[in-house]
Amino acid sequence: MSVSHSSRLNKLVREQYMRLPQGGLVQVTYVWIDGSGEGVRCKSRTLDKEPKSIEDVPEWNFDGSSTAQAEGSNSDMFLVPVCMFRDPFCLDPNKLVLCEVLKYNRKPAETNLRHTCKKVMDLVKDSHPWFGMEQEYTLLGVNGHPYGWPDNGFPGPQGPYYCGVGADKVYGRDIVESHYKACLYAGVKICGTNAEVMPSQVGARRSGPCWQGAEAGHYNCNEPAACPDMISIPSAALSTL
Repeated sequence: MSVSHSSRLNKLVREQYMRLPQGGLVQVTYVWIDGSGEGVRCKSRTLDKEPKSIEDVPEWNFDGSSTAQAEGSNSDMFLVPVCMFRDPFCLDPNKLVLCEVLKYNRKPAETNLRHTCKKVMDLVKDSHPWFGMEQEYTLLGVNGHPYGWPDNGFPGPQGPYYCGVGADKVYGRDIVESHYKACLYAGVKICGTNAEVMPSQVGARRSGPCWQGAEAGHYNCNEPAACPDMISIPSAALSTL
């Protein structure tokens, strides 16, 4: 299986620097959806103190022509922080911040579907609607081949893999468990995970921000030679109170 160059790096070197004190400063990573509607981008900045709420995180900007969200002649896009999480990769007091994207005229970008969704949810907030989102994903090698599958051929027939146990039935469990723990630490409302019917396929159920969980999954895969192909699948509303 092809491996990523990142997987060859000596992680002990990184850990040495990650333990250094920050002198009261805080690293905040802004995360947003790019022009594909599926890809996630991020950039980091330093704040003088730990933000206690999303209102303490300033807006920022980026070059939308480099993310398929604007033309080069007018490429400034705004990042509007909407939700803040503990950073499970750089650890406390650092933060991950989910952002909406606005165009130069302060109107929502075409891929900013959250903006309209929030308006609708605000209209019915007194009804307290609940939704369960199942994000199924398949672990792929960097060559696009399903993780753990034979290089030439297919794994055994479906049957033993769903909610399976054992290294010969569940591929990449270390990645899944690391992703799960990262979501819990960050405060992403993940309800659970299970191995799906196909080898290297995983289901993760969330009642919170799905994109932040997806970003955590991609980050977790920087070290192993695999990457998650995320597909978000809405399930039926669990209940309406």
